[in-house]
Amino acid sequence: MTFNNLEITIIAISIAIALGVAIGAIKIRNISIGVGGILFSGILVGHILTKENIILNHDILHFIKSFGMMLFVYAIGNRVGPSFISSLKSQGLKLNLLILLSISIATIITVLIAKCSGIEIQYILGMMSGAVTSTPSLGAGSEALRIAGVAPDKVSQIGLSYAVAYPFGILGLITVMLIVKAIFKINIQAEEREFEAENSRKTVPLAFKDIEVTNNFLNGYSVTEICDMVNQKVVISRVKHGDNTFVPKPDTTIEAGDIIRAIGNVKYVNKLARAIGIISQIDATMNATNLSYSRVIATNYKVLGKSIPELSLHKFTDVVISRITRNGIDFSPLRSLKLQFGDILHVIGEQENIDAVAVRFGNNSAQINKAQIVPIFIGLAVGMLIGAFPISIPGTSIPIKLGMAGGPLMAGIIFSRIGNIGPVVWHMPPSVNNAIKDMGVVLFLSIVGISSGAMFIDSIVNGDGLKWMLWGTLITLIPVMTIGFIGRKFLKLNYLTLIGMIAGGNTDTPALAYASSLSNSDAMSQGYATVYPFTMFLRILSPQIIVLLLMGQ
Repeated sequence: MTFNNLEITIIAISIAIALGVAIGAIKIRNISIGVGGILFSGILVGHILTKENIILNHDILHFIKSFGMMLFVYAIGNRVGPSFISSLKSQGLKLNLLILLSISIATIITVLIAKCSGIEIQYILGMMSGAVTSTPSLGAGSEALRIAGVAPDKVSQIGLSYAVAYPFGILGLITVMLIVKAIFKINIQAEEREFEAENSRKTVPLAFKDIEVTNNFLNGYSVTEICDMVNQKVVISRVKHGDNTFVPKPDTTIEAGDIIRAIGNVKYVNKLARAIGIISQIDATMNATNLSYSRVIATNYKVLGKSIPELSLHKFTDVVISRITRNGIDFSPLRSLKLQFGDILHVIGEQENIDAVAVRFGNNSAQINKAQIVPIFIGLAVGMLIGAFPISIPGTSIPIKLGMAGGPLMAGIIFSRIGNIGPVVWHMPPSVNNAIKDMGVVLFLSIVGISSGAMFIDSIVNGDGLKWMLWGTLITLIPVMTIGFIGRKFLKLNYLTLIGMIAGGNTDTPALAYASSLSNSDAMSQGYATVYPFTMFLRILSPQIIVLLLMGQ
């Protein structure tokens, strides 16, 4: 049985991915290297092929690596786009400023190492990307070198130093977590209690209260006028007038003795109760045999980007949207809340009217996990155009280009924040996004590993591999130790949030897994997610800045 060059290439990639996934799943003390296993399996496959003098199709390797990288970063941009701005607010501002400081320090250290050590730039970029365990940074580094005119054979060597520095990047973060814990004598249980207490103060759940109207001055007031007392911060979902319970319209009038069901922020519900009457012991939904409750999913593009008040449902049917659930969190249907694809609307009314609302909002659960192929490839095409656009910097000879890494990332962020244009929905469902992201990263890393396999062992035994380990360790430890100390000592950050931020600042899931093993709190995941979008953007930008500083003068 014989195979041609193309078939051997595909077989090699497939074996590297399958073996790498298995290696990445191996856990030692609850820590695994995850997707990094594909890099090392690729190195093994590349090393064996070189020893056997088996030549692969390099055009196919280059295409698959580039396409995989584009899929990966576009999916990341699409995922983080809706939260990119909000992640910079409140405490997120502190966390993201710390990440900006960390990445800036890492960039400065990398440039200094390059100037002092004489290490070639492709190894410098690979070493830095491995030290911060950032695959997007590796992809951006490869693209920045290509744009700068570095020879293709040298660009392909970037994976060597990345693979050498990568394991120490993971261990370095865990080491910093342990050092900070020891220096500040952290008590995990105390940190958990502090986080939960702080979260309780910040989280104001929606309240459902029945209020009896006792203020006679309100006779004849409409539902809209009642809600205006608290700036429309509550929704009146039902009114009980005598023995009759019904869904009110905005112009429905209220009388003393009526019982209303008010839903909203507990602060405003209580304020409304004080203004119009007293909390009732009678359930406003009693005897409402004519009313039903249902959950409707927003999948119709015509309602996306609009608020519930803007849709004026009362003009064609008697229903109330009492609240909206998005990513497991309940929100009041206020004017400021714009509908997104997949939002769950809690609808109250007669079944016939609820069915009409379901038709208007789409309510197609099959679409939630269905990929829209056209928007993905339009996004990739626009990302390529963005990446090819040169940005000139005064005083430098080489313009900055976002390239095939930064362009699709920006396109993903922009389009997912737009949400939809007519029937084209840009934001991908989580299951689709994860599938595309995972497919992209395994293709990219497998090729990086295979391309590096020929020289990996020799670089450690006879080359500069040990130097890369040393320099990479400095790039890992110094920035993270700096922000860890500042975050705890001066900003008084919760330790669990801090270590989640540290893992997120390096997009390091193995370090997050270790941090999560210390506690069942959500603090680590929140810290990780808060800085993740900004981190991805900076990690893709920083290699281009380094190339500009080292080659652009």
